[in-house]
Amino acid sequence: MIKLIACDLDGTLLKKDGSLPEGVFDVVTPLCERGVLFIPASGRQYESLKRLFSPIADRAVFLCENGALVKYLGRSIYLNPLDLKEAKTVIEIARNTEGVYPIYCGETTAYIENGEEPFFSRVTRPYPSYRLVENLDAVIGKEPCCKISLFSTQSAETQAYAALQGKLKNASITLSGGHWCDIAAPTANKGTAIQEIQRIFKIKKEECAAFGDHMNDEQLLNACGYPFVPENAYPKMKTPQRTLIPSNEENGVLQTLLKLEKQGVLS
Repeated sequence: MIKLIACDLDGTLLKKDGSLPEGVFDVVTPLCERGVLFIPASGRQYESLKRLFSPIADRAVFLCENGALVKYLGRSIYLNPLDLKEAKTVIEIARNTEGVYPIYCGETTAYIENGEEPFFSRVTRPYPSYRLVENLDAVIGKEPCCKISLFSTQSAETQAYAALQGKLKNASITLSGGHWCDIAAPTANKGTAIQEIQRIFKIKKEECAAFGDHMNDEQLLNACGYPFVPENAYPKMKTPQRTLIPSNEENGVLQTLLKLEKQGVLS
């Protein structure tokens, strides 16, 4: 029986315009009321996730910042911060790479030092709790750094990701979307975070389902017994061990949850 459902947002559950699919709470709320643990698992910050899932905010566990932070009932129950020296190195590399903009993602606030477009508009939705500062160096260490998120104007793979190769010793680099690249602690990822949630709530791997579309969901899917990827997923995510479902535009996640409900495998 499935007792835990972890779901990525952008490219998986959400529509292309960033909205939740119609009827999502009609499906998810009854599951939460029956004791199924629903976990929005995203690179977004906690404040963004809490607002998006406000109808179930007192029941859901929020896997934030690509797994560096987990929040439950408003409390941080897991935090895996990035080394501050590495954070400073990443910021410097971003400053010296054309078309790349850094975000210092703290435990409560995201900090940026540039208000240029299209970067600025891409920050406000996933990071509603943000501050524009003169220089990010001044905020390093003010609060734990969950990750440094880099926005690339053209391609994260050819801009930010390429610029960082071989430059870091104590950090992980993960593509988290076409324009986004995240740098976090070596063990900070959605998979490690979900394993910690499994430990805290005493839920086994084979009792967990996960949905994800991009490389930052790789470890999450590997940590769950029922891994699902949407048709629109990054090609490398489509493996024989994972079940392919309809795209995010076709409400693939909700279709699958309803199907699992009919099959009687949800607690």
